Amino acid sequence: MTLQEEQTIIEVAHPDLLREVDRLHADGYRLVQIGCTDVGGIYEINYSFDKGYHLKNLRLKVGPDTEVPSISGIYWGAFVYENEMHDLFGIPVSGINIDFKGTFIRTAKKYPFSVTRKGEDPCQNE
Repeated sequence: MTLQEEQTIIEVAHPDLLREVDRLHADGYRLVQIGCTDVGGIYEINYSFDKGYHLKNLRLKVGPDTEVPSISGIYWGAFVYENEMHDLFGIPVSGINIDFKGTFIRTAKKYPFSVTRKGEDPCQNE
């Protein structure tokens, strides 16, 4: 038996991120993951939440210099994902409860997946 369920994806505006995350937290959702990718020179950040095996995703799109507010004040463990976004993509995240200031993930080159880096290998953006 295969069980398929559509995932809910909610596009969220930058100023509404914390309010939407706080609403999910108040409704009993747990943070599953925060993922980031380069989509045509901007970042698409997906925040995934679960409650009773039902996933809800908040999707935030930001430019390379846009500072993103931390959700670690709502979901304490989010600091891991947020430090990763900073160290790999160069996304500035404000208010992280534990901010490693660029030393959480050591890479040969600073911000290896940044949209501002150009090169031959699109996977590495280098």
